[in-house]
Amino acid sequence: MPGALLHQGATVLCSHGGQAMPTAPNPRVLVSGQPTALISVPWVVAGCPLVPPPLPPCVTAQWVTGTTRVLSLGQPLVVQSGQAVSIPNGTPLLPVVMQLRVTTM
Repeated sequence: MPGALLHQGATVLCSHGGQAMPTAPNPRVLVSGQPTALISVPWVVAGCPLVPPPLPPCVTAQWVTGTTRVLSLGQPLVVQSGQAVSIPNGTPLLPVVMQLRVTTM
């Protein structure tokens, strides 16, 4: 998927406005001096304002799609145009602010 690589300092929100961050950054590939993230690494969501009912707030998230041509440690990287699913309610993550110098497929 074409788009900008996401990095540790990028602003990624759950659909309800909670801040998402990777649990383990990938120090092998740096963009704008900050580590990137692999799609295999879960993300934590902090501050999701969604309160039951009907659904519980977002707690973690997992990227489902990422880069197709660029790999690190044999795994795809998280890219702006990729798709992620928050757990437990299944809503997407939304990249809002990221570096724009490095784009990939």
